[in-house]
Amino acid sequence: MVKAGMSNPHIHPGFVGQAGIAISPACRVAPPRPSVEREKAVEELTIHTIPTAVLGASGGIGQPLSLLLAISPLVDELSLYDVVNTPGVGADLSHINSKAKVTAFLPEDGAGLERALTGCDIVVIPAGIPRKPGMTRDDLFKINAGIVRDLVTGVAKFCPKAFVLIISNPVNSTVPIAAEVLKAHNVFEPTRLFGVTSLDVVRASTFVADVVGGCPTQYTVPVIGGHSGETIVPLLSQISPKTDIPSDKLDALVNRIQFGGDEVVKAKDGLGSATLSMAYAGFKFAEALLKAKTQTGIVEPTYVYLPGVPGGEEVKKAIGGDIDFFAVPVELGPSGAVKATNPVPNATDYEKALLVKCYEGLKTNIVKGTEFITNQASKKRELV
Repeated sequence: MVKAGMSNPHIHPGFVGQAGIAISPACRVAPPRPSVEREKAVEELTIHTIPTAVLGASGGIGQPLSLLLAISPLVDELSLYDVVNTPGVGADLSHINSKAKVTAFLPEDGAGLERALTGCDIVVIPAGIPRKPGMTRDDLFKINAGIVRDLVTGVAKFCPKAFVLIISNPVNSTVPIAAEVLKAHNVFEPTRLFGVTSLDVVRASTFVADVVGGCPTQYTVPVIGGHSGETIVPLLSQISPKTDIPSDKLDALVNRIQFGGDEVVKAKDGLGSATLSMAYAGFKFAEALLKAKTQTGIVEPTYVYLPGVPGGEEVKKAIGGDIDFFAVPVELGPSGAVKATNPVPNATDYEKALLVKCYEGLKTNIVKGTEFITNQASKKRELV
């Protein structure tokens, strides 16, 4: 029996970190031939490793996310935390012949969270309940807000310099919650806090390929705004490479990108939400941050605090001047967010109409998250 905190590291020197994902015929290519350059690239990647934690590691997103991180050559220390079942997840992952040393922790009256977080440089938070049929993101908020608050409090205490990646929904509100918690502990660094919106971009490229053909990986679609419903704004006019979407397909494509999560919830018939695709998207963003420690030119979409990120004020001005949190493509580097890019001026009239609806919903979501913490602080002061 494996107890919390036990580990069993393994080494697999030939692994190059590619997730085994089935691909369509349009995407199939011949496997690369071994080369000195490729082996050198893998060696360079494995030199620069960062201790990483997953909070909520036993859940539907947490388990596959932890698997993907455990087999990445960029991760040599993986710390898992959850309120239940973490030792089992840790034991299972420790049998994989990857280089990652896996440790697993339960709460243990607070000691477990401290042990899980101490020394970590990246903390990924997928903790919380999943969305069920008929459940809105407001319903999710009532439960997940407190979970995120408590876990980010742990980050503030035990690894205040870590990059914090928020997956827990509703992201539009939980990221502002995280920001307020970090501010309360005087450790808020906006360039190190990220709302993971990568799934919207992953879906967008996949659904575009469904409409126009080709392989999803050949398309890059900027998706900006927030991470729920109409706050998700795909800029289909800015697809790379340049791609024209038939006008009679446009509305349906936008709707599918915005509400793709509902499609999965319905298909799972009450037994879950978008866990596997979200785990992949979360890993994709975490991997980008890991690579950005030693590589330049890495840009990923993410939901950030605009006033604290270079280039953010330009974006904030472009979206009306009164929204502090917004998802845009962000260049990443060793210190986190290096520069937010501003695709808004190039939006079409059709996309600008989508942005108007996005702004309305996003403002409400942000205020809800911020007030969740500030109102609690006010009540505490009243009791003193």
